[in-house]
Amino acid sequence: MSKTFKMTIAGCERELPLCAVDEHLDIAAFIMFGDVEITEKAAEALLKIAPEHDIVMTAEAKGIPLGYEMARQGCREYLVARKGVKVYMPDPISVNVKSITTLSQQTLYLGSDDAEKMKGKRVLIADDVISTGESLKAIEELVKKAGGIIVGKVAVLAEGDAADRDDIIFLEKLPVFPK
Repeated sequence: MSKTFKMTIAGCERELPLCAVDEHLDIAAFIMFGDVEITEKAAEALLKIAPEHDIVMTAEAKGIPLGYEMARQGCREYLVARKGVKVYMPDPISVNVKSITTLSQQTLYLGSDDAEKMKGKRVLIADDVISTGESLKAIEELVKKAGGIIVGKVAVLAEGDAADRDDIIFLEKLPVFPK
């Protein structure tokens, strides 16, 4: 029987499976994909406490449902930092990132057309979980390179020490599980 961590997120009770990061640490896996109820309710709750913004910016892939739903309920525009260059992305800008859930370093990309949409606009960065903050830092760099104005950073969950940060807005604290 696998271990889980039970918590309430935006009024929704969930059992999150515990997954090993390494021999010393487990984390509770929060996956929004396929969970329409929690995506809608988390977006609604975050929009109530988020600063005014023109665009929601998120990273591929787990942040996409949240970014979409926040834009649908709010400003009506969102952009996605991609993990690879696509043929339809003109003159992409890029930054490197290493996150806790990814084994190797990755690069995030944004096409110049999306960068132009962001220029001079109030950008709200949104993610499902903020843990080490490395993905967040990479998205911040992309927004700055594109000329966007970061007005806030939001997440559904702040994991571990991220919950002690004063520069992010989040709904719930997510503990880590030392072995």
